Amino acid sequence: MPVKVSVIVPVYNPGSYIEDCIASLRRQSLPPDEYEVIYVDDGSTDATPARLDALAAEDPRVRVIHQENSGWSGKPRNVGIEASRGEFVMFVDNDDYLGDEALERMYDYAVAHGADVVVGKMAGKNRGVPVELFRRNHPRATVENAPLIDSLTPHKMFRRAFLDRIGLRFPEGRRRLEDHVFVTEAFLRADNVSVLSDYVCYYHVRRDDASNAGFQRFDPAGYFGNLREALDVVERYTEPGPVRDRLFRRWLRVEMVERLRGRRLLALPDDYRRELFTEIHKVVVERFGPGVAAGLQPTQQVVAALAAADRYDAVVAFAEWEAGVAPRAVPGAVEWQDDGTLRIAFTAEYASAGEPMTFPAGAAGTPLREAPRDVAEAVAWVGAETAARFGQATADLLLRRRSDAAQYFQPVEFTRETVPVGDDGERVRLVLRATAAVDPAALPAGGVWDAVVRVKLGGWTKECRLGPAPRADRPAPPAGVVGGRAFLPYWTVPHGNLSLDAGVGGKRLGLGRADRAAAAVRGDRLSAVLPLHVPAETPVRVRLTAADRTVHVPGTLSPAPRGTGALLVAALPSARARGTWRPALSLAPEAADPRYTALPFALRGVGGGIRVVPVPGPGVLRRLARTARRVLGAVRRRIVTTGGR
Repeated sequence: MPVKVSVIVPVYNPGSYIEDCIASLRRQSLPPDEYEVIYVDDGSTDATPARLDALAAEDPRVRVIHQENSGWSGKPRNVGIEASRGEFVMFVDNDDYLGDEALERMYDYAVAHGADVVVGKMAGKNRGVPVELFRRNHPRATVENAPLIDSLTPHKMFRRAFLDRIGLRFPEGRRRLEDHVFVTEAFLRADNVSVLSDYVCYYHVRRDDASNAGFQRFDPAGYFGNLREALDVVERYTEPGPVRDRLFRRWLRVEMVERLRGRRLLALPDDYRRELFTEIHKVVVERFGPGVAAGLQPTQQVVAALAAADRYDAVVAFAEWEAGVAPRAVPGAVEWQDDGTLRIAFTAEYASAGEPMTFPAGAAGTPLREAPRDVAEAVAWVGAETAARFGQATADLLLRRRSDAAQYFQPVEFTRETVPVGDDGERVRLVLRATAAVDPAALPAGGVWDAVVRVKLGGWTKECRLGPAPRADRPAPPAGVVGGRAFLPYWTVPHGNLSLDAGVGGKRLGLGRADRAAAAVRGDRLSAVLPLHVPAETPVRVRLTAADRTVHVPGTLSPAPRGTGALLVAALPSARARGTWRPALSLAPEAADPRYTALPFALRGVGGGIRVVPVPGPGVLRRLARTARRVLGAVRRRIVTTGGR
């Protein structure tokens, strides 16, 4: 069968960090005969070459190419392209890994939309990845209608015939930003680029030892020399004007201005940041016209203007002020809705030096025509411009899985409010009041999801956890059962931030808080009101355990009257059952190995019926266990004396 996808992995001394990559490539849902994996070992000196050779010997999908060290990833990727047999090639770094369905989903998406390039949703484990690009799927994306230019790493799927038709390969040798040159040209020359955002395809990992190639300190002169090559590609395939300015703005913003801001700049040694600043100044003056910086956000415009004016000390002083700016998000109501969604209310604003930021009331925006004279003037201009642009401010809620950093935007509605400060009305706070509607059933199964608020205001786009919630009036919604899964909103300890446990069970499910007085047996039906939220009738299973046997019976959960919880109804096996029974509840009756959580009461067969009783104490339980052992012993003796008949 023709190979659909060739996965190309450049390899250099990854040690044990390659194991997650290997495992993820072996787990792919694409049929084994429809993809291949090509590891290109770039002269590794650790045990990796032998590990890969052993892997190739046991797995026919795997090929290994060994070569002398080339100095960077460009040549290994090119060698992999030439050796590939797939309709598409997918580039994966040796310390990253794929989602289990990544190849299948990306290939199908490429075929469905005739894409030359497919960009799969990324998750960053202790490192940054594009966020806005993956807000939704983009079947037909361009550099004009989507923020494609924010994603210039090579971890994408490319049609092999497209690469051959335009003769596109990576720059080789010991250098940086070879991926920028390659991906930028691919974006600008592809017939179609598709962005798949509803599944995390690629996990971009920062090693615990921070030894990823991209995290090593670089030589500024060489780095920005290589960056000029990416700018050359833009000039080659675009005309002067707004599109070119927008593309250039990406490098000005990400590779230059952001390196000169806040704590990121201040963490560097003074001699290195001076060297960095000098090279950035050169590129800004040489390559960027006024239309490039004019499209930046206010704080970014200030830094760009100071860099162009060669004002290093002013850049450092502005960074010291910006280092104290951070968003705050205060939670409000957290409530389950009748349709099974979780409503989360919050307010968000920015703080400086720990206090809410204030801005001039009624400010009008003015262009930044020259670099500010000092930090005070820069801060005043940023404040006025931020207030004038408050109509563009946004607040988002993301749920981010703690185990792997997969994250998803949640639907949010918000309003913008100016809150007067003081009696004179000259200063205001800029506050965003938001409500998110979380559909837990739409989340991938399992894990703990942290609530993260993303606030765009003025020149800042920053994130913070949702919290802390004041302990005295902290919302405490019960676990909800949606789509056959239990979800528990809770507040972390000790920080008091909001999280959602999507695999909750046991005591954390909260069934121990059920009121025994609200449980009853009528005929052969058990009913009980449980501290759960269910949007509609939901099938469950109840396990009844006595001293000598266990039975399982079907049941349902449905909304209890007057919103008091969930009403459990289950059929009992026999109204004449004798002894004491401990009931336990499974919320996933169809699971291969269902989890059960004990209910806080017992059932006892007395006379001609069954009634609800307190859970037996430890002494009673020990007597029940002894009784069970005696019964089982008698059965075994009977089997022995009768010869097993």
